This record gives sequence, C-alpha cells and structure tokens, in this order.
Amino acid sequence: MITYLFFRLLVFKLRFVPFTLLYVLSDFFSFVIFKIFKYRVKVINANLRRAFPEKPDSEIQQIERKFYKHFTDITLESLKGFSCSPQKLKKRYLFLNTVSTDTYFEQGKNIIIAAGHYGNWEWGPLALTGQMKHLPIGLYKPLKNKYIDSYIRRNRAKWGAMVAPIENTRFVFTNKPEKPLAVAFIADQSPSNTRKAIWIKFLNQDTACLHGLEFYSKMYNTPVIYFAINRVKRGYYEVSGTEIAQYPNDCADNAITQKYMQLLEEQIMANPQFWLWSHKRWKHKRTADNEIIRENI
Repeated sequence: MITYLFFRLLVFKLRFVPFTLLYVLSDFFSFVIFKIFKYRVKVINANLRRAFPEKPDSEIQQIERKFYKHFTDITLESLKGFSCSPQKLKKRYLFLNTVSTDTYFEQGKNIIIAAGHYGNWEWGPLALTGQMKHLPIGLYKPLKNKYIDSYIRRNRAKWGAMVAPIENTRFVFTNKPEKPLAVAFIADQSPSNTRKAIWIKFLNQDTACLHGLEFYSKMYNTPVIYFAINRVKRGYYEVSGTEIAQYPNDCADNAITQKYMQLLEEQIMANPQFWLWSHKRWKHKRTADNEIIRENI
C-alpha cells in the first residue's frame, strides 16, 4: 500500500509539471541512476557488447549515456501520461497510418499490432485512441502490486483504451467486441521458458522469442502489422506501420516472428539508445535441440 500511495503522489505531482521541466528532472535522474546507483550497469553494458561486438568502448559508453537519458525520459513521460488526455498526447504521439488499418476496420477484421520496447510504448494505448478506428487493447503482464495494476487498468479504460492480462489473450480474440480490435503484442521480452520459444538470430545472438505472436495470428488468421515507434525529438513520437502478414495462415512456419524481429532489429541498429537494454533479454541459452530460424526471409 505504501508503494501505491507513493506512486499516486508522484503521478499527482507530475500533473502540474510542464514538459520542459520534466526533462530537466529527467537529466538529473539519469545522472543519479547511472553514476550513483549504477542501475543495471553490468546488464546494459553486457547486452550492448554482445549486440555490437564491432563497436569500440567509446561508442558503447556513448550509447549507454544516451540510453539512461532516454530511460528516465520515458519513465517520467509514462507517469505524466496518466494525467494527460488522449487529445494532448495525440499532439506528441502521431499515428501516420502508413498501412491503412481503416481497410481492415471496414471489413470488420481485428488486427494484431506487433511492437517492441522501443521509443515510448507506454503512451500507445492512450494516444492511439481516436487516431485509429479500431479499439486499441494492450496485452500485459499484471504487476505484482495489485493496487497500481488496478489503477493503470482503470486509467486506460477511462479514455476508451483497454488492457488485458497476457493469460487472457485467447478470451480477447474469442470475445465479441462492439467494434474490431487492434491487439498489441509487445513481443521482444524473454520468454519465461523455452519449451515453446522460437529461436531467431537477433542482434548477433541466438535469441529465444515468445511464440504468442505467431500462435494467435495463425489461430485466428488475424493480419499482423509492425508498429515502428520513432522518436522525432524529445517528447515527440511518430508511429508508422509495416504489414508483416495479411493472411497469417499462408505464411511459412515462424516467418511472422522472424519478420517482426528483423524490423525491430533495423530500428535498433539505426538508433540503439531507444531500445530497453536494461532487461535481461538473453538469459536463455540455445541447446542443440533448438533450431535457429534462417536470418533473412
């Protein structure tokens, strides 16, 4: 309860903080967690060195510094987002609709959004409400603090967006909503176990990938669109779509996952500081029984 009360107090105070001051605070916090607390420094450094073995130490250190600044940016942006209306966020989070999702909507079809922990993914459910005809619904792993978890779910629903626990994914697709859904999979985290994992060559490493994106898109033959979240400048983002699969059941086994990881990798290679390097992405090791999917489609 104490953690929840502190969380609510922080959200309340940030309501009155303008974005210009928010980024002054972010600069301060990035220095504190990087230089003083050294938050996950070893994990971040190891991930970067394994992903970019060709880069010199000076460049790795530069990416680290930029990552910490981005990390505190999106943390504070996410908290401030709770007190922002979708109308305010739409000015900072523009959906370009480069793949016409409207066509699928008019056909009465759900779509699957495949995105990663890149840019600011937290603003998506709120900011996309009203910018696309589909009803956005984000799949997530429930937080351990049930009070914070409940607050987040209520806050999203207040503006028309929805979130659903990952274990309810099947229900999301089988339930009959009032209008077609855009179901968002943030699918670049490490799987809890590797029995069902799809192994991909990603950022120079054998990488275990979640199977859900592949599984549900084929089970319900739901079109899959990759949403690239690109930072235009501090506090401003653009979301553009690339179609991965119009008819998933016509795709080769694991091709959807491979294409998704390929598109994400291209973003990371272009601007690595905007990906979440602090998570333990490569904690699973491939065994001889795990087949690596070809590198290119």
